[in-house]
Amino acid sequence: MRLLVSWRPPKALPGGSHKTLRRVLLFLFVCASVFSPLKNCFALGKFQYVSDTSSAGDFPLVKKRSAADIFVDTNDFVGVARTANDLRQDVTRVTGIAPKIISARDKAGRNVVIIGTLGKNGIIDQLVREGKLDVTQISGKWESFLIQVIPNPLPHVASALVIAGSDKRGAIYGIYDLSQQMGVSPWYYWADVTARHRAELFVKAGRYAHGPPSVKYRGIFLNDEAPDLSNWVREKYGSLKGMDGDPANYGHAFYTNVFELILRLKGNYLWPAMWNNAFNEDDPENTRLADEYGIVMGTSHQEPMMRAQKEWDRRYRKTLGSWNYAKEPDLLGQFWREGIERNKNFENIITLGLRGANDTPMAEGGPEANKALLEKIVDVQRKMIGDVINSNVAQVPQMWCLYKEVMDFYNAGMRVPDDVTLLWAEDNWGDVRRLPTADERKRSGGAGIYYHFDYHGGPRSYQWLDTSPLPKIWDQMSLAKQYGADRIWIVNVGHLKGYELPMEYFMDLAWDSDKWTNDNLSDYVRLWAAREFGPEHAAEIASIVAKYTKYNGRRKPELLDANTYSVVNYNEAGKVVADFETIAERAEKIALTLPKESQNAFYELVLFPVKACAVVNELYFAAARNELYARQGRASANDEAAEVRSKFTEDTNLMNYFNHDFAGGKWDHFMDQAHLGYRGWADPPSNNFGAIKLREIEVQNTAAMGVAIEGSEAARPGTNGDAVLPQFDALSRRQHYIEVFKKGKRDFEFVASASEPWIVLSERKGSVGKDKKIWVKINWERAPKGTATGTIKIKGAGTEVAVTVNALNPIRISRKNLRGFAEGEGIVAIEPEHFTRNRDAGSNRWIRIEDYGRTLSGMRATGPTDVSATPGKDSPCLEYQMYLFDAGPAEIVTITSPILNFVPGRGVRFAVSFDDDVPQVVTLVPEKYSAQNGNQDWETSVKDNARYAKTTLKLARPGYHTLKYWMIDPGVVLQKVVVDMGGLKPSYLGPPESYHQVPSEK
Repeated sequence: MRLLVSWRPPKALPGGSHKTLRRVLLFLFVCASVFSPLKNCFALGKFQYVSDTSSAGDFPLVKKRSAADIFVDTNDFVGVARTANDLRQDVTRVTGIAPKIISARDKAGRNVVIIGTLGKNGIIDQLVREGKLDVTQISGKWESFLIQVIPNPLPHVASALVIAGSDKRGAIYGIYDLSQQMGVSPWYYWADVTARHRAELFVKAGRYAHGPPSVKYRGIFLNDEAPDLSNWVREKYGSLKGMDGDPANYGHAFYTNVFELILRLKGNYLWPAMWNNAFNEDDPENTRLADEYGIVMGTSHQEPMMRAQKEWDRRYRKTLGSWNYAKEPDLLGQFWREGIERNKNFENIITLGLRGANDTPMAEGGPEANKALLEKIVDVQRKMIGDVINSNVAQVPQMWCLYKEVMDFYNAGMRVPDDVTLLWAEDNWGDVRRLPTADERKRSGGAGIYYHFDYHGGPRSYQWLDTSPLPKIWDQMSLAKQYGADRIWIVNVGHLKGYELPMEYFMDLAWDSDKWTNDNLSDYVRLWAAREFGPEHAAEIASIVAKYTKYNGRRKPELLDANTYSVVNYNEAGKVVADFETIAERAEKIALTLPKESQNAFYELVLFPVKACAVVNELYFAAARNELYARQGRASANDEAAEVRSKFTEDTNLMNYFNHDFAGGKWDHFMDQAHLGYRGWADPPSNNFGAIKLREIEVQNTAAMGVAIEGSEAARPGTNGDAVLPQFDALSRRQHYIEVFKKGKRDFEFVASASEPWIVLSERKGSVGKDKKIWVKINWERAPKGTATGTIKIKGAGTEVAVTVNALNPIRISRKNLRGFAEGEGIVAIEPEHFTRNRDAGSNRWIRIEDYGRTLSGMRATGPTDVSATPGKDSPCLEYQMYLFDAGPAEIVTITSPILNFVPGRGVRFAVSFDDDVPQVVTLVPEKYSAQNGNQDWETSVKDNARYAKTTLKLARPGYHTLKYWMIDPGVVLQKVVVDMGGLKPSYLGPPESYHQVPSEK
């Protein structure tokens, strides 16, 4: 039986009735791939139609060291013929056999690959007329393609593999789809991913159709390109001499590699590098080849009418300054007209409007002073487009990017014609600021999203490595799709390298938004790892990569400092570092097992970024210990200062190795970006050790004991008050620690004793040469019921310190009979997916986003567009049962996604309640909230990648209670919930999850 793979799973219904079906289908596709002879799913979730063994009716692409011919009609687009040559090279990469490319049908052998565009390829059109090829599924569609094995297509041909595109890019995507199915990664050049050798290749008999894409224009923006990309381009391709600063030569030798990558990722749109370059005039071949390849060109949000800012600067900046329409309307108009005249014969999306130079407003005064002028500018630009390109200006793709201050003009009532695409910009940190309303969704020009994986600006630049977890990308871009922002998706990818996985995911999500959902994110990463490195370690590699981006996403490396994670509470800083060290060690072990040809790709895609980020976290952990230990008078404070210096050197050596030694220096300069020692929003010219404050203390040549305990920064002796460890309880059964340390240079002996037999110490005596950590736990079989108190005494170097131990062994509840969560240490900490009950309300519901956020996962409020829910009426509810030991006020700390008020006219709200009490509405984001620099709340939320809401609820009695979360506005993602009964301590990630027994209703 042959599988006809032209069917797509139905779109998800609001109630989620298709979720299981989608997962089953994806699983079957994966299984079909994994258990095929190729032992890989090269096609990331699609049916694997290429195999290295044959069945009856299969098409022999390569068999017995002979490759099928590749036929391209001379009447077809040049870009299609060029891509056919890429297919020839890809077949050679995999098998070592090079096919012939032919353009005369009588030259075809018994087996031929027929590639072409409908209406441009004579053989394909003939097959359609003869009824041998049904193209109704793609005909007239945007960027769609069909791949089909056809027996006896021509009198002298036994079998043909037809790749038919509805248009030029449809045919190109079909070609590259076959290449990827064979095992050629889109990243073969940019990440050195090698194709595994196959002696023979066969295409399974059947029909495989794809398209049209979910998003019409899908592209990348090369921005913030200096220092890394510009330095690399300058070294590899030279400079443009005779211009200010001799800018790097971003010419066609560079861009053709970028064009090909975009197309292999099924993208079609590019904003070129613009910090010190001008795509069109730096190399006239750039523009011609972009169109030949099939790339739709645009210019950035600040560069209208296909003109780069540098084109103006080179001509007029010294005499006239930055462009200013109020001062030079005729000259600027002429400048614009030249731009669209130059590019009128190519495929473009023209940016409208005007901003100032270097990402600034076009003039002071905002909309009140400049709205009329900007409206006039757009009108002038539109008339110019009509004069030069098409009198029916609505037929010319145009967009107005509502970025930063430009959005203020829209909010002030400025509008552009309906055929112009409104490109809504997120907040530069991956959080959508605005999505279309119901009326805006009726506009013929539609809407799009400008997104960021990289940003140069406040409150802190982040330009080094990937900090964009896929779950967050899915969260925000799925909202964009749901609300109709699906005409353009473009993402700032900075210097390109380092963002490979999120870039490909962004493009795949734009290509088919229904396929990749909230509950198959881990499947995507695993399939990606299997394609790049083979199936043997795919699950392990996927886990490493997902964790690395998750850890970077909770606090970007550029934002880290010694104070980010708590050194004394919840073992937080140590756990963060241990998490990074664990995945780095796992990556090291895998690297030792991979074949030589996979080593370079694995290093740059997995091992290097994991190791580099581990070192950065280790450095700041050592800096935090140095500062704390110096205050405590520990002799080891100086050791920690030395450790910081060592880690700084290790980081420097890693960057140098990547630049100069790795892959023979192929990627030299891609690790020029500074990432340590920021003092403000802008990146320092190089890693700044001086910004990392270290303390050296004078250590006396004596033996002197100090004692510190978990949960306190104080050291004893020398601190008033009792030393009390965090409470122990029989439910969580957590251990806590005491540290015994030297305050002088000399070692000493210590003795530790407990007043009660149920207090268990990991060590009772020993020598303190370095800091000694004594773990304390409770023998719950011997501990009394109820509350109990004991004392630990530490003696050494003539000093004695007493530490109090409080233990709770509840009488009424135990691990066996507990239902839900249990209070411990004065709090209940909850991972939101561990609900007791999840009650939908019609199409409104809470859905799980796997691996979302800073700790485990997220639960997102989801419902139809433009509708808010009312608790008790149509609001879905998450319920968390818990046992609390005290009555009185409880502060509910809700940690959510850094969501913004993306629907005009309303803020972002949810409601919370205990038991049957009236739900209390919480406004997470006010209606008039402004996400911009200077708003301290916004700056904090993007640094933390989270929002915090605190709500006080009253409890009349101890015992069991049920905490309820009610949806009001869709889009809120719960990351963590803490019920604070008075025991919550400062930390970044919040306390670890409390002990629970929750038979969740999934």
